[in-house]
Amino acid sequence: MDKAEKRELVSSLQDAFNASGAVVVAHYSGLSVADMEDLRVQMKQAGGQVKVAKNRLAKRALENAEIADFSEFLTGPTVLAYSEDPITAAKISAKFAKANDKLVILGGAMGETKLDAAGVAALSELPSLDELRAKLAGMLTQPAAKIASVLQAPGGQVARVVSAYSEKGEAA
Repeated sequence: MDKAEKRELVSSLQDAFNASGAVVVAHYSGLSVADMEDLRVQMKQAGGQVKVAKNRLAKRALENAEIADFSEFLTGPTVLAYSEDPITAAKISAKFAKANDKLVILGGAMGETKLDAAGVAALSELPSLDELRAKLAGMLTQPAAKIASVLQAPGGQVARVVSAYSEKGEAA
């Protein structure tokens, strides 16, 4: 890799760090190529990316990035997982780490907040942005549905009373 390629990689990593909501750093020693490809596919489907970069180049990209400094985790064979949604990278990484004990989550960053392994695990437990939006939409439509059912109830009660009287009259 020549200097121009290294500069381009550092620049692309810096752009990725600035655009991401969260970055997760993990050791991947012992993972097979198929497992690593599976992680990449899962992350891509969820809207994130996985990148293996030289630690020295990742540290250089971190110097001018607008994200917390997590360079202490960049030792040994590390993989970087990142996504625009702060929850996605942590959730997919934690789920994959539970299934594959060779992926060890070291930590990461969410904006200006540095995360340790426990912080990434806590972040992965939170609902995703889409789940939160769905819950919020449900909460907003729920009062309207209740109002509609309350307004329909008196008419339904009158209909049931009339029906009961008509059945009583027919029986007599």
